[in-house]
Amino acid sequence: MLGLPYGKVFLVPWSEEWEFEFSKEKQLIEEHIGKYILAIHHIGSTSIPYLSAKPIIDIAIELKDYRNGIKCIINLEQLNYKYRKDVLPERYYFNKGEPRTHQIHMYEQGNPYLIEQLKFRDYLLDNKTSRMQYEQLKIQLSTANPNDKHKYAEDKTNFIKSILAKIND
Repeated sequence: MLGLPYGKVFLVPWSEEWEFEFSKEKQLIEEHIGKYILAIHHIGSTSIPYLSAKPIIDIAIELKDYRNGIKCIINLEQLNYKYRKDVLPERYYFNKGEPRTHQIHMYEQGNPYLIEQLKFRDYLLDNKTSRMQYEQLKIQLSTANPNDKHKYAEDKTNFIKSILAKIND
């Protein structure tokens, strides 16, 4: 299953479909803006096998030069992405579909937000106990906040920060 209605929060069990969807989307993105890209990463919970997630594919794009992000907007709009100016700091942010199926976070290479997302993903891939703890927290929070995505995200922050602190020690 893929797609989350605006403002809603629910989780679904991990699906192999998500890796296929990411690969398919990555190829389309590379065809349209590849000359500006250093790397494309699958991030978020859909990138972590066996972790329940909101059914949205999160994609991080590292730009060779952040100023080229503005040149990518029209090409990504051709792929049905909607540019959301000033929604999140230090990135170009796009989403696709309603219900929403994909999100792009486009960063300059080396951006601290991107590095944290990749470190957190990699840590959960390698640490089953933390992955299971995170999943239980997400289940509790999605049940408590089915109509408040901001509260859901905010309430995950302490767990995420604790993992990042372990990584950075």
